[in-house]
Amino acid sequence: MGQIFSKKANEIPSRILLGAIIVLTATVAGIWYYFSPEYTDVGYAPEQPVPYSHELHAGQLGLDCQYCHTNVEVSKQANIPPTQTCMNCHTQVKANSDKLTKIRESWETGQPVEWVRVHNLPDYAYFNHAIHVNMGVGCETCHGRIDRMEVVAQQEPLSMSWCLDCHRNPEKYVRPVEEVTTMGYEAENQLEMGRKLVAKHNITPPTYCQGCHY
Repeated sequence: MGQIFSKKANEIPSRILLGAIIVLTATVAGIWYYFSPEYTDVGYAPEQPVPYSHELHAGQLGLDCQYCHTNVEVSKQANIPPTQTCMNCHTQVKANSDKLTKIRESWETGQPVEWVRVHNLPDYAYFNHAIHVNMGVGCETCHGRIDRMEVVAQQEPLSMSWCLDCHRNPEKYVRPVEEVTTMGYEAENQLEMGRKLVAKHNITPPTYCQGCHY
């Protein structure tokens, strides 16, 4: 009796196995990337109730970050500026602009403007803004070149692996504390300066789970 299947049929199981491995690998890789903060969070730029331009205020006008975000050195969270801060200028500058209607309404009623948060860590991750600023982590390290943004967008993934890269190699990122708010800061030799700052301030970022997850 002749053979029902040809010799090529012997290759079918191995081809199916190889195909399954390729599909599974592609699926895992796709989920790994497309469900990661690099894909889902980077570029997030929500529409704000008032069209505030950091490019104008921080870039062209040169306002220091701490003029508006006054608590960055002392608070766990960087504060959103109160309406009073806006009105310090806008009682005189563009006082009747239609774009500032909600600012004027907030000023008159005492109700805060409901700004939309851009950078938001999950509740299970503990982050203290002040300790990072006081150790020389620049604003642009996490937030990007804010002074070039007409609309603020998230520039970094703020993922665990991204944070750990800095915690394991702080000398690559720290700068003199007085340069924390300087946009476009570049050291002549970052690693050499960074090592000196790490030693000077005794910077020892935690890399164990309990350091950020309570």
